[in-house]
Amino acid sequence: MSAPHKDVVLAIDLGSGGPKVGYATVDGHVLWWEYHRGDTIGGAAAQDPNEWWDVIIGYARNGLREAQIDPNRVVGISVTGQWSSTVPVDETGRPVSDCLMWCDTHGATHAQKRFGGPVAGYNPAVLATWLRRSGGVPKPTGADPISHMLHLSNDRPDLAGKSRWFLEPVDQLTMRFTGVASASPMSMTGAWLTDNRDLSRIDYDPVLVERAGIDPSKLPPLVQSGSVVGMILPDVARAIGIPESVKVITGAPDLQNAAVASGCVEPLQAHMGMGTSAWVSCPVTFKKSNVITQIASVPGIGDGNYLIANNQDNAGRALEWYRQAVCPDMSYRDLEAEAATSPAGSHSVIFTPWLNGERSPVDDRYARGGFHNLSLDATRADMTRAVLEGVAMNMKWLLQSAERFAGAKFDTIRLMGGCAQIDLWCQILADVCDRRLERIEQPLVAGLRGAAIYFGLVEGSISRADVHGLIPIDTVFTPNPDHRAIYDRLFAHFPGLHSRNKRMFQALNG
Repeated sequence: MSAPHKDVVLAIDLGSGGPKVGYATVDGHVLWWEYHRGDTIGGAAAQDPNEWWDVIIGYARNGLREAQIDPNRVVGISVTGQWSSTVPVDETGRPVSDCLMWCDTHGATHAQKRFGGPVAGYNPAVLATWLRRSGGVPKPTGADPISHMLHLSNDRPDLAGKSRWFLEPVDQLTMRFTGVASASPMSMTGAWLTDNRDLSRIDYDPVLVERAGIDPSKLPPLVQSGSVVGMILPDVARAIGIPESVKVITGAPDLQNAAVASGCVEPLQAHMGMGTSAWVSCPVTFKKSNVITQIASVPGIGDGNYLIANNQDNAGRALEWYRQAVCPDMSYRDLEAEAATSPAGSHSVIFTPWLNGERSPVDDRYARGGFHNLSLDATRADMTRAVLEGVAMNMKWLLQSAERFAGAKFDTIRLMGGCAQIDLWCQILADVCDRRLERIEQPLVAGLRGAAIYFGLVEGSISRADVHGLIPIDTVFTPNPDHRAIYDRLFAHFPGLHSRNKRMFQALNG
């Protein structure tokens, strides 16, 4: 890479596991970063936004000193992170309760009444209205912002009464920095309340808002995706030690930010995100939805294109669960080394990673994971490798659906996310999916890099044509032809493990 740009961005990546905070130049050189593992409340369904804020301010202040960054070089703030979560806030942007995470389903009863029905779990009239206008539909299962809002308004009127706005996490942090309540078509993707047939239209759809049954006065004003929301509040600037001239841009959900972080901003340039959950995406020029596979094209980064949206519910979280449940004294490097002692195919042991249900390519909140085809000869190494292979087979299932949706084969896919730090897992993904994977350098901080480059795009110091070449690639993983037949044989049985057990999942977990 060339010499770093002089302008620096304070970048925040608020993942499900907690915030990463860093400083990076507008052309993507990460100068310093730190990560805080956030505590969850009630399992993984809630987090404390005040903890996010205290950590972010403290790390931002300390980072200037530790990295010896001239505060006057800091020109902007860019936030990315989790989406389809809800933070109720007062008129200043301060939270009045915990954040309801994307997996929170307290509003399921209300959502089922409004949206549920016989067509793939949806009311057919709801499907027709939402798919035509927005491209996606609020979930009858309750795991989305509309259900959160319905839950707060109907079940927690005390909290709803204290709330001025219901904000996505990235928008809540942006408001804490600026004092300005805002959202964008990309940050409101999971609410499905904008008419996405025309991306130049920046407004909520009144028909969808009314049929959702939510209070429109709680929805933050919409601004253009990829625009400047405002300047940093003076007291926040002083707390960190950066100039009051610092600009704050619209917060970007991790899906949109990942397109920038991977360098895949042109149509059909594909990337794969492998973190707590996982997805495969690329920009496309069309609006489209598939309610069966739960794949849709959603507003992109504000450039007139859409992005393919989908979500494999468990990726890194599956390995984390396995480590905690089976071998808590082992590190992830130990697990990788142990998995490497088992051959490709794990002696035909198959792991299904649906530990918290699944979203794409099947929408089934009742699905649960498991090991299949275990024998007395199976070893722990076989089980460990099977976890990695099971996540990869689930990704192949999703990839097939995404490629059909896009109408194109993704021959080369850029790989990012915390799971991409594990070389063996990357090679397994390449082998199972039969695709060339380009792992971006420092995948764990890709979100911070993308947030900084996105600020450069918004401000005009970085051109769209530059983005693909700004992302450094550290390793290319190509499929091993010796493993093709092994993985094809196992995958042939993988989707059927869900279809054959679907009724059991519902009976036991419904």
